[in-house]
Amino acid sequence: MSNKLESPADVQRWLQTKTADLWPAALGSLSLRRTRCVRKGCSVCQSGEKHASWVLSGHSQEQRFSLYIPEALVPQVQRWLENGRALQELLYTSAPRLVKALKRTPTAANS
Repeated sequence: MSNKLESPADVQRWLQTKTADLWPAALGSLSLRRTRCVRKGCSVCQSGEKHASWVLSGHSQEQRFSLYIPEALVPQVQRWLENGRALQELLYTSAPRLVKALKRTPTAANS
């Protein structure tokens, strides 16, 4: 759609169409960590190999969080994060389009 003559409603419809398949969505960082455990005599740790675990990290209300993610949920969480990045990009794209559309509306001068 050409955004030169879009109305705010056109931008809203465009954004709703683009985001329809982006749920569930999340923001954060998923990382595989390898650490020693706390068990004495752990054969894995004694061999020099460390225990692998997946962790989702991010910020919520200005507080950092880290959550353990079971191996079975990793593909699902990865999809959520991909959806979150795509959604974030669409929001960045929609902002200037919406402002341009609002500037063209007669009520924009009165707001």
